[in-house]
Amino acid sequence: MSHIYTLSDFDFHLPESLIAQHPASERSASRLLDGRHAEFANRTFKDLPTLLKAGDLLVFNDTQVVKARLFGEKPTGGKLELLVERVLTNHEVVAHMKVSKKPLVGTELLMVGGYTATLLGRWPNEDGQLFRFKFSDEPHTLMQTHGHMPLPPYIERHQNTTDAQYETAEDKAEDERRYQTVFAKHPGAAAAPTAALHFDEGLLQGLEAQGVSRASVTLHVGAGTFQPVKTENLAEHRMHSEWYNIPPETVQAIAECRARGGRVVAVGTTSVRTLESWAQSGLTSGDTQIFITPGFAFKVVDVLITNFHLPKSTLLMLVSAFAGFDHMHALYGHAIANRYRFFSYGDAMLLEKTTASRTA
Repeated sequence: MSHIYTLSDFDFHLPESLIAQHPASERSASRLLDGRHAEFANRTFKDLPTLLKAGDLLVFNDTQVVKARLFGEKPTGGKLELLVERVLTNHEVVAHMKVSKKPLVGTELLMVGGYTATLLGRWPNEDGQLFRFKFSDEPHTLMQTHGHMPLPPYIERHQNTTDAQYETAEDKAEDERRYQTVFAKHPGAAAAPTAALHFDEGLLQGLEAQGVSRASVTLHVGAGTFQPVKTENLAEHRMHSEWYNIPPETVQAIAECRARGGRVVAVGTTSVRTLESWAQSGLTSGDTQIFITPGFAFKVVDVLITNFHLPKSTLLMLVSAFAGFDHMHALYGHAIANRYRFFSYGDAMLLEKTTASRTA
């Protein structure tokens, strides 16, 4: 009988000093924990071309992080913050709202930059945790002009503020450049696909010279990716929804990779969720709420490049499903003992899909 995992199984103690507050000096200078085998190897990300094989296919998430963090105030003067999750039609958006007291439906909020955001209600229904707003102008234009990069809550300069002046000019410039992949193409993400942040042009050229191919999918990462699971029974957790798309050329590239005996290497958990959603549903585009936990049967992805994730997070559960629960615990113990840097601006690891015996 297979083990039934609960939320407590995915908790661990992480020294606060290991939470990366800034990126490495160069993208590919991050450390890389090679966790494909029982014996772990400490490497740097620049070593990646030597760890992959000619014929392998790297699949990147080419979503572009938008400046989704917006500041404003209620007509009463109370400060608030919006974090845009999704742009709809007709100047409407879906967003998280941080405010001391929620305004009434129909309230016109006065946003920093001179535009307005009218609260239309909760989304996707009356019980939803998100809110729907109508902006006074085109949302992408407003975000690009007046917005701020939506850094994760564990990056200290970002915490506990509804003040647009939270960031220094130096931090702002660094985050706008580094909290974005070098191949970001399709605007829409409220969080970066962080495993892909380690790639720079030199590394991509080295992989190409090694005979490793590239393909892209798009999944607009939502801020829900940072939300810890709160139910001890994992079956009770309601996963957030994200939009994805797999272009025909990527479907073809995967088929060609399989035909030549190569491996599909997913860069980040968002690429995994996209590819496995497609395998599960048969749809190359749509919304996914896929929740991957130990016991999941991976149909597309063979190798995974990923950062180190939050305790009790759905992403840690995905990694456990992929590499094996005990193997994951050993990897994280090794990473903490060897002072790897954690989370979005942190280091990465390279994993292979587990055999059935290692998931037990």
